[in-house]
Amino acid sequence: MAIVKTAAFYLAVVVIVVIAIFPFYYAIITSFKTGTALFQVSYWPTEFNWQNYVDVLSQGAFPRNILNSVLVATLTVACALLLGVTASYALARVQFRGRTLLLLTILAVSMFPQIAVLAGLFELIRFIGIFNTPWALILSYTIFTLPFTVWVLTTFMRDLPVEIEEAAIVDGATPWVIISKVFLPLMWPAMVTTGLLAFIGAWNEFLFALTFTSSSTTRTVPVAIALLSGASQYETPWGIIMAASVIVTVPLIVLVLIFQRKIVAGLTAGGVKG
Repeated sequence: MAIVKTAAFYLAVVVIVVIAIFPFYYAIITSFKTGTALFQVSYWPTEFNWQNYVDVLSQGAFPRNILNSVLVATLTVACALLLGVTASYALARVQFRGRTLLLLTILAVSMFPQIAVLAGLFELIRFIGIFNTPWALILSYTIFTLPFTVWVLTTFMRDLPVEIEEAAIVDGATPWVIISKVFLPLMWPAMVTTGLLAFIGAWNEFLFALTFTSSSTTRTVPVAIALLSGASQYETPWGIIMAASVIVTVPLIVLVLIFQRKIVAGLTAGGVKG
């Protein structure tokens, strides 16, 4: 009976892994196809033609779009973590009336769908004068990333021993020194987790990137891929689209593999255990 349960468990694991990996695997083998081979269903690589990758990197502004995504996602993570750490310190350590209500309000903001605030945010961005610039995306992404970041970091900081902070205060440390020198080294797992999730969200976001940018040189990769066109308006360049999708997905996979231990620690560890 135990053997049957073990076999069923591993079978379920294999099925889940195959279902999760198969779309990306099929995109990879499709990205190496050209011509009529694109419309022939095959689950094993039949050719390795790099022409799609050459085309997507040489035509249009796609390399610039990749740099735009890197810039926007990186600055979004930096802004979210800077504001999130300072806000979480105030919410977790400073006693003031309405603290719990404020934290719940911050979390409730993240429940609003993007489409619900699109018009208002668009008018705000036009009023500030940052339309069709990376700053429009950085601002909008930070607004939607910050509530989750503050919530996770506040929960994590609440579980840190109060004695550490009290010892730093006795030594004459200022609040900023306490945050940067005492708490930050202990909060790396939570910061890596929230930072990586913020990076992935900013990297993959489509609606704001489509609305707040209008030129090919300021678009990010999701919009650039959606607007890829073939030789005519009746042709969809599936090979090039698959190649572009693989190019922009690989960095995320590499980041997850590099920081997987920190991600697990950030999701499971609630603080310092003595």
